[in-house]
Amino acid sequence: GTTTRPTVVVLHGPPGCGRTTLAVRAAHDVRDQFRGACLVDLRGDRPDEPPLPTRDALLHLLNRLGAPREQLLFRERSSPQQQVKRLSELYKEHLTGLAVTIVLDDAQDAEQVRALVPERSDSLVLVTSRTPLDLPDDTPAWVHQMPLEALDAAGAEELLRQTAQDTGDPYDAESCDAVRQLCAGLPLALRVAGSAIGPRTVRQLAADLDAYGPVDPVERALWLRYSDQSETARRLLRRLALAGRASLGAAAAAALLATDQAEATRQLTALSRAGLVDHVRGSRYRLHDLVRAFALARLADEEEPAERAAAQERLIQNYADLADSVIRLVDGNKSTRAGQMGPHGFTSLDAALRWLDDESSFITAALRHAEGVSQGAVLGLLGALCDYCLLRGDLYRLGEISELTQAVDQGLLLRSVQWRTGIAARQLGELDQARTTLTSVVGLYREAHHQAGEARALCSLGITLHHQGQLTEAAAKLREALALQVTPQTAGDRGWTLHALAAVERDRGRLAESLTLLTDSLALHRESESLHGEAWAHFQLGQLRLRLGDVPGADDELRAALDRYGRTRDARGEAWAMTQLGRARLVAGEASAAVDGLRQAASRHRENEDARGEAWTYYYLGQALEETGRLDQAVRELERSRTMFSRMRDVYGLGCARHHSARVTRDQRAAQTGSLRNSGFARQLLVDARADFQRIGVAHGEAWTCLELAVIDAGNTRLAQALGLCGEAAELFASYGDLRGGDWAAFLRCTLLPYASPGGSEVGTAVAQEELAALSRTAHPTRDAKLGDCVEAYGLLLERGVDLDAGWQAWRLGMVPNRHARDVMGVATAEG
Repeated sequence: GTTTRPTVVVLHGPPGCGRTTLAVRAAHDVRDQFRGACLVDLRGDRPDEPPLPTRDALLHLLNRLGAPREQLLFRERSSPQQQVKRLSELYKEHLTGLAVTIVLDDAQDAEQVRALVPERSDSLVLVTSRTPLDLPDDTPAWVHQMPLEALDAAGAEELLRQTAQDTGDPYDAESCDAVRQLCAGLPLALRVAGSAIGPRTVRQLAADLDAYGPVDPVERALWLRYSDQSETARRLLRRLALAGRASLGAAAAAALLATDQAEATRQLTALSRAGLVDHVRGSRYRLHDLVRAFALARLADEEEPAERAAAQERLIQNYADLADSVIRLVDGNKSTRAGQMGPHGFTSLDAALRWLDDESSFITAALRHAEGVSQGAVLGLLGALCDYCLLRGDLYRLGEISELTQAVDQGLLLRSVQWRTGIAARQLGELDQARTTLTSVVGLYREAHHQAGEARALCSLGITLHHQGQLTEAAAKLREALALQVTPQTAGDRGWTLHALAAVERDRGRLAESLTLLTDSLALHRESESLHGEAWAHFQLGQLRLRLGDVPGADDELRAALDRYGRTRDARGEAWAMTQLGRARLVAGEASAAVDGLRQAASRHRENEDARGEAWTYYYLGQALEETGRLDQAVRELERSRTMFSRMRDVYGLGCARHHSARVTRDQRAAQTGSLRNSGFARQLLVDARADFQRIGVAHGEAWTCLELAVIDAGNTRLAQALGLCGEAAELFASYGDLRGGDWAAFLRCTLLPYASPGGSEVGTAVAQEELAALSRTAHPTRDAKLGDCVEAYGLLLERGVDLDAGWQAWRLGMVPNRHARDVMGVATAEG
C-alpha cells in the first residue's frame, strides 16, 4: 500500500540458536535499501546485568542515527518518565520518512519494543527474543513472528564439518546424530563441540559430551572445550568476562593475563579455534553472551577476589596508559598527562588514533565495572577518553561518561568530566550552559586547592567568555589562569592559555601583544610536542596576519593549521581553517573564490554541528556576496549569521553582523532610490551594533560603526551630528593606535567641514584644506590605497569651491570607506 509503516520481524528461539547472528546478517544483506543501521543490546535476559532502560536505548538509537548532538550530551534531570516521553517524541520526529534498519537484540519487554518502533517510516526492525513477543495492538507496524528451530540432521552435520579441525575419519551418521541430540541442535553448542573433532573422533566427542550428564546443551559443550584448554587459556577466558560485551584485542588480553601481547595473541587464537571466543575482525574478538555467563561463573568459582580485582586494575591501567599516550600525541604534555610514558609502540599518529577508534567502546564498557580500581588509573583513562570524545565530536559517549561519574563519584573524576562537558557545550554553541558549567568547575577545583585544574578550567571559561563577546572578562580569566601556570608541569597548559589570550587581544585591537603571545604559545606547544596546540596557534596567527593585511602570511599559517588538524583528525578545526582561508580570499579581493570556499566551509560546520563556526562563515559569506554585487543574497546570509549570534548570545559576533548587515542594507536601498534618505533601518542596526561594541569594549568595531553612522547622517543633512561622530571615531581609533581607521575618520571630517563648521563655509573649507594637506604628508604603510586617491581628488574639489546648495558630495562621489577598509587594522607590531 501507500501507507508508510515499518516492518517488525521477531526472531525467537532458545539461547544458542543463532538469532542475533541471523538478525545481523539479515540487516547487512538489506543495507543498500536503507539509509542507516543500528543494533541495540536490550539485555533482556541476562543474569549478570540489568535490562537496558528504554531511555538509554532511545539515546543510543538517536546517536547512531544522527540526531542533534546537544540532545545526546545534556541528559535532563527530570523524571525518567518525562525523559522517555521527550526522547520518544524526538526519536519519532527524527525518523519520520527516514527508512533505517534497527536490530533490537535480546528483547524481553513487548512494551519497550513498542516504544522503539519508529512511526511513519518504511524501516525494518529485527527483534531477537527467547520467546515470541506479542506487541500491543496499537503498534503502527506490520509484525511477523519467525521461530528459529533446532538444526536438522543435515544442517547439524554441515556445521560440524565446517568447525572441525580435521574431518579425515570415516563418516559416522549415528555418532553425528548423537552429538546433534546432546547439543539440542543449537548452532552455538554444535560450533563449540565441533571444534573438538580432529583430536577426537565424532564417536569420542559424543561419548565425552554424554559424560557431563543432564546439563544445559550449550553448557555441556562449553565445559568440554574449557577443560581441553591449557590453564593459561582457561584463565584468560575467565578474565575476558570482565570486559563485557564489547570487542577487545590483544592489549586487553595481555593486561588481564599480566603477559606480553604475543602470548596474549596466541591464547586468543587458541580460544577462537575452540569456538570459545568469536573472531570479529582483524585481531579483535568478542565473547558470546552465554560464553560470558559461563566464564563469569568459572571466575567466581576458581579465582580469589583479590586476583579478579588485580586483573581488572591492570586492564584499566593498561588502557589508561595506552589511551593517554594516543591523546598525548595530539595534545602534547599538558598537566593532565605531563611526564607520562612514550607512544607505546604506535608507528604513527594515524595508527594510534585508529587504535583508539577501535577501543573506545570497550574502554567505556570497562569503566562501568571499575569498582575497587585505583582512582588514579580511572582518572587517567577517563581524561584520555573524554579528550578523545571532544576531538571526535562524540558527545553521546561524553554524556554517558558524565552520567557514570555523577552516579559513582563526587571528587576529582567528576570535576575532570564536568570540565570537558563544559567545553563540549561551548563547541555546540550552548555558550550560557558552557559558562555556567565551567564557572562551577573553577569553584570546585579552587575548593580542592587543585591549581592545575583550576587554571585549565579558567582557560576554558575565558575562551567561552570570548565566544560570548565578553572580551574584557575573558582576558581577565585567561590572565588569572596564566598566573597559576608557572610550573614546568603546566607549561603545556600555558601554551593553550597564551593562544586563547592572543585571540582575545587581537579582537580588542592589541595586535602587537597578540603577536608576542602567539609566538610564545607556538614555542611552548612545540616544546610539549602538542600537534593539536600547534594547529590552533597557527590558526590564530593566520587570523592575526589577515588583520595586518598580510594575505600570503595568513595563507601559510592557515595551511599549516589545516595540515595539523588533518593529522590529528580534528574535523572541527579543519572547518574553521577552511572558513579563514575563504576569508583570506576575500581580503585578497578574490570574491568569487571566497564565496565557493566559504560555502564549502559552512557545509563542514553543519556536519560538525558547530553553530558558532557556521555563524561566522555566513558572516564572511555575506561580505563575499556583497563584493560580487549580489546584495540580496548578501543581506540574507548576514541576517542568518545575526540570528545565530543572537541565539547563542555572542555579543561580538552580533555587533559585527549588525554592522555589515546595516552597510549592505543601506547600499541596497541607496541603489534603489539614489540617495541615503531611506536608511532608517540600517541606522538602527548601526546604533545597536555600536551599543554592542561599547558594552564589550571593542574600540575597533565601535569606531567603524561611528563612521558608517556619520555617512548616513551626512546623507540625511544631519551634518553637525555626522561631524561629531567623525571626532568620536578618531578618538577611538587613536585609543589602540589604528592609523588606517584614523585616516578615514580624518578624511570624512574634512568632507564635512565646509558644510558643518561652526565658523561657516569659508572657515570650514580652509580648515579642511589644511587638514587634508597634513593627511597627505603623513603617509604610512597601512594606509588604505583608496584613501590616497580620495585625498587628492577632494583637495581639487575644495580648490574649485564648494557648492553649498548641492549638499554633501562625498557619498555621491564614492569618497567613503568601503567594506575592505575595515579588513585591515593599521596597528604597528614589533615586526613593522
